[in-house]
Amino acid sequence: MESVAYTPTQSTVDTGSDVPLLQARVEELTRERDQMAVALDIMQEVSSSLHFTEILQRIARRLGDLFGLDRCSIYLAGDVAEEVRMVATFENPELGNLVVDLSRYPELKRAFESGQTVFIPEATRDPILERVWETLDGRAVRSIVVVPVRWRTNVIVAIFLRTEQGSTAFSESDVRFCEMIASLTAKALRNAHRFGSLKRANSEQVERDRRAALERIALIAFLRRLLERYATSAEHLWAETLLARASDEELDRLTSVALQVITEEARG
Repeated sequence: MESVAYTPTQSTVDTGSDVPLLQARVEELTRERDQMAVALDIMQEVSSSLHFTEILQRIARRLGDLFGLDRCSIYLAGDVAEEVRMVATFENPELGNLVVDLSRYPELKRAFESGQTVFIPEATRDPILERVWETLDGRAVRSIVVVPVRWRTNVIVAIFLRTEQGSTAFSESDVRFCEMIASLTAKALRNAHRFGSLKRANSEQVERDRRAALERIALIAFLRRLLERYATSAEHLWAETLLARASDEELDRLTSVALQVITEEARG
């Protein structure tokens, strides 16, 4: 009987070459899982805080930990066109409210001016950073992402992320994730702004009520002293005897009604 030679199929031959692809896919899914977990953590954390600076500091810390960044800072638009303020930073949480000259950071300036995300996969090769290539190379900078945060039509905040050489560069999916975090940041800041506005409005109402109460007290004190001085004069004591009994009783009734009305108004 003639034997039949076994010929391996293509899938059997190429099984080894599929391993790197499978590993890459697993790493990608793991990265996406970690990012979603961080996004949920950020949502929970910022929803529990209504303080502007605290929200930004928590976001900077979470992003820095997630990507293993050497730098993650958040900048607030300043009153001067060429200046912004660093209000939160991953590498040094104690450092804040630092004025930064935008002319030193062209990528940051572009994000504030254009309102678009700036993604620089290789910082020491990108033309926008040509004049600082040497500095970036000395600091071992690799990738940079700057994501603007909008308030209505204006960019009020920018999230700045930077990786070191030798670390994993930002991918397109990483950039989309950062843009999602920027959207969450915008919503959190809107809530903080509404809370702050409501708190100020309540404080202003309390102050108005306090002033109105003091005005009423001052008016009543003035009238009381005026009437006391007038009532102690001999002419007034004699003049009241000229009133008819019915008029005197009506004045007493009106006085009682007026005091009741004032008491009810004071209760609110």
